[in-house]
Amino acid sequence: MNTISPEMESLKTRLKAMWMTGDFGQVAKHIETGAEEFIDRLALKPGVRLLDVACGSGNLAIPAARLGAIVTGVDIATNLLEQARARAESEGLTIQFDEGDAENLPYADAAFETVVSMFGAMFAPRPELVAAELVRVCRPGGRIALANWTPDGFIGQMFKISGKYVPPPPTMPSPVKWGDEETVRERLHDGIAGLQLTRRLCPFKYPFPPAGVVESFRTYYGPTQRAFDALDADGQAALRNDLARLWAEHNQATDDTTLVAGEYLEVIATRN
Repeated sequence: MNTISPEMESLKTRLKAMWMTGDFGQVAKHIETGAEEFIDRLALKPGVRLLDVACGSGNLAIPAARLGAIVTGVDIATNLLEQARARAESEGLTIQFDEGDAENLPYADAAFETVVSMFGAMFAPRPELVAAELVRVCRPGGRIALANWTPDGFIGQMFKISGKYVPPPPTMPSPVKWGDEETVRERLHDGIAGLQLTRRLCPFKYPFPPAGVVESFRTYYGPTQRAFDALDADGQAALRNDLARLWAEHNQATDDTTLVAGEYLEVIATRN
């Protein structure tokens, strides 16, 4: 059993509350295409047992189940699990969604042939425990497939801007370290027979201009909402301007919409 200090327990409670703030399901809708492409590349066979760690509203779980995988999703945010269950039911898919922690997964050793996480497990505060759990629940010869934002990519830059105004907890490693190749090799070493790392792009598509995207993130994305809430009026205005400038500089759309490509590191690890 993983031991936890009072300070870490407090941090994890705050993190859970943050991810249940706003409505991440609204954010997830704009990256569904990238999630479907991620699942398609895995070429899942019908009947494969798959675990989606930090599954959110089901962006990976849903397309995996469509392909015939036997899917379980796990997340700390109960409101997102409710959304995921509703999505599965609306499509007539049978998926088990459980409340649980990526650092202490509620499953037996070697229970799954494929373990996936897209922009999810990377946000747990103790990455060494996450890595050990991903390996533990994956059967020998199985795969662990992760999508992690890179430090220098668009979302990494967005986090850097927010961190300039509201520094992250000092006891928590940066989540985007999971998008650094050397760090991933260090974390996914024990129990891993092979590691394939590929930089890919995930499109963010919005039917409104960059300033509107910032307001959408402020409304629906817990980390951004919490950053704004921690600032006074002047700080909020400055943060809004910096984020809008970032979205505008990277916007590939030429009309009043927004299309930005976020770089992530695709990690495919084979369990030995």
